[in-house]
Amino acid sequence: MTSPKRKEKYPPDLNEEQMFYLVTQIKDWQINHGSLLKLVESDIEHSVLSQPVGVACFPTLFPRARFQQALGIQEIYNRLYCSVAEDETWILDAIRDLIPVEPLAGALWGIHQAAKKAGSIQDVHLGIFRSDYMLHLSGDSATSPKALPETTLKQIEFNSFSCAGASHANKVANMHRYLTRKGVYTLDDASFDVASLPENKTIRSLASALALAHKTYGRPRSKSAKRTAVLFIVQPYNFNIADERPIEYALWNREEPVPAYRLDWGPEVLQYTRLTENNELLFQPPWLLSTDPLEISVVYLRAGYEAEEYNLTGYEARLQLEKSAAIKCPSILGHLTTFKKVQQALTLPGALERFLSTSDAAAIRETFVHLYPLDETEAGLYARSLVRDQERCVNYILKPSLEGGGNNVYGEDIPGFLASVPESQWSRYILMERIDPPISSNLLMSSAGISSGDVVSELGILGCCLWKANPSEGHCDMLHNSVGGWTFKTKYAEVNEMSVVKGYGCFDTPRLVDT
Repeated sequence: MTSPKRKEKYPPDLNEEQMFYLVTQIKDWQINHGSLLKLVESDIEHSVLSQPVGVACFPTLFPRARFQQALGIQEIYNRLYCSVAEDETWILDAIRDLIPVEPLAGALWGIHQAAKKAGSIQDVHLGIFRSDYMLHLSGDSATSPKALPETTLKQIEFNSFSCAGASHANKVANMHRYLTRKGVYTLDDASFDVASLPENKTIRSLASALALAHKTYGRPRSKSAKRTAVLFIVQPYNFNIADERPIEYALWNREEPVPAYRLDWGPEVLQYTRLTENNELLFQPPWLLSTDPLEISVVYLRAGYEAEEYNLTGYEARLQLEKSAAIKCPSILGHLTTFKKVQQALTLPGALERFLSTSDAAAIRETFVHLYPLDETEAGLYARSLVRDQERCVNYILKPSLEGGGNNVYGEDIPGFLASVPESQWSRYILMERIDPPISSNLLMSSAGISSGDVVSELGILGCCLWKANPSEGHCDMLHNSVGGWTFKTKYAEVNEMSVVKGYGCFDTPRLVDT
């Protein structure tokens, strides 16, 4: 009689020496590879203070089939959102109730209308997207004898603007692969092969997408400029430069370098860029010694996602960029597709079929959870009944159309929160069915300390696409469509939010296993 196979404890328990060795290895890797957050308020002359980004000490178990599924549908998601971004009528229908009550939506729609009136002269657009998922327990998962329970893949949100985390994810994936090769994880039954840790090349992928857009723009069109360049628009006093700068460096380090520069959002845009008569965007800051201006081929926006940024100066800066001949990443309409109201509208019957084939729509719809508006429609009235019910609302999340973690309201807190909000403002929110993720174990290390516990993870798949509007045919022509890599984040199971830079979660790597 053979004895049953002993189930691997993962991650393994570490003694004091093993813990010290692992933590030292991780800290040294982070210092040497810029896996850091800048402490901008603490800069002193000749020094830059920073802290390591939060990381999982071990890669977290994740089913290979679900990872491959997420990769496999990203190009469909890319095509979907490129098509949505070119359908002004559909977007307006989706966000009509949001424009009067959400300042960011109102500002963006106003800029779109102003740029449209001025006459848009750029019909090529770049998209750097990220579709975020969690695993959802299905059926009899709790009693399954398998190493991982049966799960389905469910989308949390789709991001089409300023998608962060790509560089951090690339570095942490490389770190876990390095530690695996070095044998740091070869402890008792916990050893595993590096092949179970997928490679991640997000920095190269995003830089390649920007380089392709730069090449598509072509030679300078203005007689004043001799060179073209990519322009990053960033937030001032940026603590997350270690996520942005690697993409810029990768552009300069290409075999045929792509010039790339940065400008702070707002006043600097108006001070150091100008439009020609033909709306070429010229860039000439005083810190570049050349007397010839650069013509901007691509505007890559990593700022402008908060309503407070759209004061008069911010509004005029974004309008100038939008009116320009530069390829935008993204355009204003592309930016508007990141709103949760758009995500919710795409779950309505027949919405996907407007943009996709029946089979592609089915593949996408499989990842949806129930999403409801809080308007006066039948679905909205049903959702309003849910959010007023203290018992029924525990299975839902209230989500505003804002970017970043820390803005959602969970479960039993929803009725009390909405009681403080005038009903005329409720259309700012959508109601999302809660995902029931499987619980894993891991050891997490962040500025809050190092501790082990129950964790849940979130997988983000990045997409890169370049397209040309084709209004006469009622669709867009895809010039490039690819998967750009992935992000993977893990947090303690009792924590609601996932944002790493805000201290809730940690960057991680999926350890792919067959269930």
